[in-house]
Amino acid sequence: MRFRGTKTGVVVVAAVTGSVVLSGCGGGSGAEAGGDGTSPSASRSAGAQEQGTAEVRAAYDRTAEAESARMTIRMQLSAEGRTVTTQGKGVISLAEGDSVMTVTAQDQRIEQRVVDQVLYQKMPGQEAPGGKPWVKIDLEKVAAQQNLGNQQIGDPAQTAAYAKAITDKGVTEVGTEEVGGTETTHYKVSVDVSKLPGGAQMSKQLGPTLPMHVWLDDDGRLRRQQIDMTVKAPASASAKAGSSTAVQQLKMKTVLEFSDFGAEVDAEAPPAGQVADMTGEALRGARQQS
Repeated sequence: MRFRGTKTGVVVVAAVTGSVVLSGCGGGSGAEAGGDGTSPSASRSAGAQEQGTAEVRAAYDRTAEAESARMTIRMQLSAEGRTVTTQGKGVISLAEGDSVMTVTAQDQRIEQRVVDQVLYQKMPGQEAPGGKPWVKIDLEKVAAQQNLGNQQIGDPAQTAAYAKAITDKGVTEVGTEEVGGTETTHYKVSVDVSKLPGGAQMSKQLGPTLPMHVWLDDDGRLRRQQIDMTVKAPASASAKAGSSTAVQQLKMKTVLEFSDFGAEVDAEAPPAGQVADMTGEALRGARQQS
């Protein structure tokens, strides 16, 4: 996802569902009965819903205005009775999409950077091909192969595509809660998957809607976002695995939190001589899963 059409950045090893930027809008509200005979109470309810939708749609632009923030991300993947948890923390440029993170996955600690749409990772004690300490993947090329353009569902800095994917009736206020010591308003959101880039293909794996929860502070900025999804394996993948049963499913829960807005982000690419390019392997892997 991307803030205001800026550069791409991915945060964890596996595909992660990131934030979504919803460009502002939302209609006005009225407290009195309209010409269609709507009751005053119904009008107030509709008006509150429209206001909530406008707040959520505007939240990502308001968050982006901070330019940078500290970020934590927790992802839980469950399939075939097994659960794997990944956690990451670091800083991200909301204006550029660059980030510096430390990711822990299956008790392994990974140093990660995203610079100019390229993902770099270094795992202590392990070497990449050629004895290089770092590997890199060109995220733009991977996204292009998946027909997503620059919009990747696994990218927490890229969010503009989701603006048109939330309908006026897709936002419900849940209540107020504290997140990281900050008072927030909690909203439940429904995203129309068909309206996302590559939505036709994504709908086959995610279903028609994507449930999401967001927590906004008093300045209308995003403090927490949670997405729960069930990803169905493509039929071709099941056939390759020789499965004669139902299509396999992967459940993903991703929780993203922002704090310390304006934090300094010092994201630099490692020296070229220390990096092995694994983009080709990533592209081949993606083709095999399609």
